[in-house]
Amino acid sequence: MNQQVKGPFDVKRTAMDSIDAGADAAFARIRFEKRFHGELDATSVVEMLSAGNPASGSAGYVAVEHLVGTLQGRKGRFMMQHSGVMDRGRTSLTLTVVPDSGTDELTGLRGRMQIDIAEGGAHFYTFDYTLD
Repeated sequence: MNQQVKGPFDVKRTAMDSIDAGADAAFARIRFEKRFHGELDATSVVEMLSAGNPASGSAGYVAVEHLVGTLQGRKGRFMMQHSGVMDRGRTSLTLTVVPDSGTDELTGLRGRMQIDIAEGGAHFYTFDYTLD
């Protein structure tokens, strides 16, 4: 059965040391710590690598996220994979639950999450999921 939960989340961003990509290029590395509110009541840690051309407004990133908490009262943890592109200011983002990463009462979790950032910087999630 398909389920959907929505709510706000808080995020703390910490720039980490960049990683040498060779030929005078570097991958930016950023750590995020999140606190989800609502029917997804969880904390998470995200490790992100990005590269791009800030002057043009274009970049790409990949990240993995580890969430721990409850989803509609079910306790456990799971991983998500991020893939994002910014093409001259236009964004595209995919967040997918890593298959078979759910534990405890979240075993069998599958799904996708959408993130929206409102004017003023408030963050919101919409999580569509199934639980086998």
